[in-house]
Amino acid sequence: MLSSTLKITEIFYSLQGETRTAGLPTVFVRLTGCPLRCDYCDTSYAFQGGENQTLEHILQQVRRYPARYVTVTGGEPLAQANCLPLLTALCDLDLEVSLETSGALPIAEVDSRVVVVMDIKTPSSGESAHNRWDNLHHLKPTDQIKLVIGDRDDYDWAKQVISAHGLLDLVTDVLMSPNTDRLNPVLLAEWILKDSLGVRFQMQLHKLLWQDDRGR
Repeated sequence: MLSSTLKITEIFYSLQGETRTAGLPTVFVRLTGCPLRCDYCDTSYAFQGGENQTLEHILQQVRRYPARYVTVTGGEPLAQANCLPLLTALCDLDLEVSLETSGALPIAEVDSRVVVVMDIKTPSSGESAHNRWDNLHHLKPTDQIKLVIGDRDDYDWAKQVISAHGLLDLVTDVLMSPNTDRLNPVLLAEWILKDSLGVRFQMQLHKLLWQDDRGR
């Protein structure tokens, strides 16, 4: 298994910029490739290229860093079949592992020790037709759901989805992020407060610190 390969865009060490572990030192393993083309995507550099690396080599690189948190991201990491054994191998190192996924590919086979951070694509993303709603049945209470909000229509749509699917009872954290190219973050914060919506507002910490998608 350790000789299995994945196409890797980058492996780096930074502060987690989002989710409930925002601010914690984290190793990021960014896989190459994604079947979606979201309007707000900030990692299009990971769509192509990358370097084939064995699972053993990836684990060696991760172990070089002192962090106990590891995030496997993309692109869309689940687009590569060997993402699943990678996640299991990272968990076997007694690391706290999270997976950032678009929600467009099945998560049923993801190791149960992994914290799944799953997007639900809003209409302004241009990819909401690819939401795989059956994934909701495979989420654990410790997993997280993320919605990126580009305008008021997205927000109203997201509220309906949260209510219709009982998302606030399904996982501990439902995350709402503003698409800052389209929406003033203050507006989103005010909408959430006015509605007493039980979501976690978040912005991308790495961009606030370094004005850099990669967090370095």
